[in-house]
Order: sequence, then structure tokens, then C-alpha cells
Amino acid sequence: MSLDQAPVALFVYNRPWHTRQTIEALRRNHLATQSDLIVFSDGPRDGAAALAVSEVREYARSVTGFRSLRIVQREANLGLAESIIGGVTAVCAEFGRVIVLEDDLVTAPYFLQFMNEALRMYEDDVMVGSVHGYWYPVDREIPETFFLRGASCWGWATWSRAWQSFEPDGHKLLAQLRQRNLTDAFDLDGAIAYTRMLEKQIAGKIDSWAIRWHASMFLAGRLQLSPGRSLVSNIGFDGSGTHCAESAAYGVEISPTPPEVRRIVLQESGAARAALIRYHRGTRRSLARRALGRLRRMVGV
Repeated sequence: MSLDQAPVALFVYNRPWHTRQTIEALRRNHLATQSDLIVFSDGPRDGAAALAVSEVREYARSVTGFRSLRIVQREANLGLAESIIGGVTAVCAEFGRVIVLEDDLVTAPYFLQFMNEALRMYEDDVMVGSVHGYWYPVDREIPETFFLRGASCWGWATWSRAWQSFEPDGHKLLAQLRQRNLTDAFDLDGAIAYTRMLEKQIAGKIDSWAIRWHASMFLAGRLQLSPGRSLVSNIGFDGSGTHCAESAAYGVEISPTPPEVRRIVLQESGAARAALIRYHRGTRRSLARRALGRLRRMVGV
């Protein structure tokens, strides 16, 4: 495999249509033909999922347009968290870096370019833990690129040096957040319930690797580089996914042009953090209003 561009690890399960949209968009990327694609296909959870899993695998085997294609088929069902943790660990061990996608993420044509340029530029900056391709539909102007503390999960990349700091034990992460009085900062001043998500992961109510990745990087003081214009669209909020309910809150128009990757000060962007807090608080209020509206309709008010 080529070491010129970072390998792309794509995690798929039982959504043929979503998988096709994800791969077709990735194949339209300007660096697709120079990139190695590794598809991790989780095994079916039950008989009902077996046919769709088989359909996804059949399609994956037909994919062209990349430098190389490798398909890792799991016989057992690992679940999303174990599948991603194991796959990212394996690719980082082999190549030292990885670009990670799931089967419901549609990328802009310059997604791979942005990821690879950022991976090269910040490879030796230990404070930088990852690169992210998605950015929320905030209502204020944001820098071309910026840093936020922690890590995200919708189209991202990292190096083995940062992934080695991933802590899979949610109990340890939660204890550190509380001992260091960081839960409020972790929750973006109460704008989003990340601590509650971590508690749910610990209790086995959600199968989330992402909240542990975010907490691991947040506690380590690591930064993620993000673009001010989103290069990723999440098409999984249509009720088809295991972990995503129906929602239009995260919809974005992906950028047709590449953000400029240049060296910026290694510190969290106050403007981006403030915009994210405002966005999440607004989304929470909107969801509450819709829930109240549904309740009123149910009782005939």
C-alpha cells in the first residue's frame, strides 16, 4: 500500500444505500485514486441483518477507483464501538495514521485533500490529536481552520501517537473529569450533555467509542483541527441507524472548495467554541419546542 496518502478506514454494517452514497462520494474525491481503502464489515447481529450485511459486502467487493481495496469481514458482530476501536488500532499500528469514515458520511470532493494536508502539517505537533471534516451549521463567521479541545467523530483522522492515548475505560475517564472539576467545560458550559453520554456508555445504555475518544483527548489537552466550512454531511439521521434518531438539526451544505490548510496558533478558538455553544443551546431549545408541540397535538390542545 501507498504511504503517500493516509489510508481510509471505512466501517460498514447493514445499510446498503448509505454505504453506496458514502463510497461514491469518497470515490469522487480528488485523491481517491491515490488512496488505499480498507473496509471493515461487521458481522450480522441476527438473522434479520444477515441479508443486508451480505448485500453491503457484495457491493464493497465491486468497488473501484481507489489505489487499493482491502475488505475485513468480521464473522461475529462486534458492535460499532469494538469494530471501530479494533480497526483504527490495527490501521494505526500498520501505517501510523488513518482517515476514518462510517457508512453514513458523505464527503466533499476535497475531504481527502484537507485531511492529508492537515495530517502532514501537524504530524509532529503533539498538542494536535486529530483532524475533523464536519462542522456544524452555526450562525456566525468562523475562521478558515481552527482548533477545539477534544475530538469528534464524523469524518476524522489521527496519528498512532495520539490514538495511543485513547482510554477505553469510561469509569477512568469520568473519574478524571470529576476529580479535575472539568465536567462543565467538557459539557461546553452545559450546552451539551457529554458527561451524561459518558455515564450512559459506562452503564451499557449506549455503545459509544466516540464519547471515550473525545474524553480521552479532552483530558489530555489535545486539540482537533476543523474546517470553517463542512466537508462532511451525515446522512444517517433518517432513522436507519442504530445510534442516530431522525433529525434535521445537523444538516449542512458541504463545501465545494477546499479550506486552506496553514499553520495556526495551537490553542482553542474562542470564537468557534462560543459558536458551538450557541448552536447546541439553540438546537436543544428547538427540540424542546417540537416535543411540546407533539404533546399538545396528542392531548388536543
